[in-house]
Amino acid sequence: MLADAGDVEIDESARGADVHAIIEQAAARVVESGGRPVVLGGDHSITSAIVRAVRARYDGLTVLHFDAHPDLYDAFEGDRWSHASPFARIMEDRLADRLIQVGIRTMNGHQREQAKRFGVEVIDMPAWSAGKRFQLSKATPLYVSVDCDAFDPAFAPGVSHREPGGLTPRDVITSLQDIEATIVGADIVEYNPRRDWDGITAMVCAKMVKEVVGTMLGTTEQQKERR
Repeated sequence: MLADAGDVEIDESARGADVHAIIEQAAARVVESGGRPVVLGGDHSITSAIVRAVRARYDGLTVLHFDAHPDLYDAFEGDRWSHASPFARIMEDRLADRLIQVGIRTMNGHQREQAKRFGVEVIDMPAWSAGKRFQLSKATPLYVSVDCDAFDPAFAPGVSHREPGGLTPRDVITSLQDIEATIVGADIVEYNPRRDWDGITAMVCAKMVKEVVGTMLGTTEQQKERR
């Protein structure tokens, strides 16, 4: 069953950790009720709060992250809760046992060091184009995070940080449809309607929601059949 849990109300005066606490509490209510949250952003900073709520229920969590950027800054422009830092928070707090990043094509020295420090499995665009793919165990509880700028701007211009040379929607759809692990939470983030054109990116986002939810429901049915 798919249900709308509503919007998360954030007071305009809230900042940093306080905002994350509000988001975490909202996600936790879904998880504690037996649901699996699919959250629509918003910038990528929300992901660490949602993953924290999901991790409280699921041990051995793997995060599969589609993005042009690794978002591993310890702090970006002095902000540890930045949209460019969520995966540093996730990994330093051991909220994921495994982090797989797909589609990366902007990575500086600091973020390379962070990836090495945390043991991140990075499949950048050259590696993806050469045929490298990720592998997941069927028994793995999986969180999926889709940043819309993972897609080449030709397919998704409605993002704040366009990076040419990216994934196609078909790349991500096929990846999602091939997943046999159980998706226990997900987010689709970084859509910027002010930079979209004719609703192209909005349609891609809607398709990603459909595919993520379809995979979640599909794996559940497959698990029932295996039992």
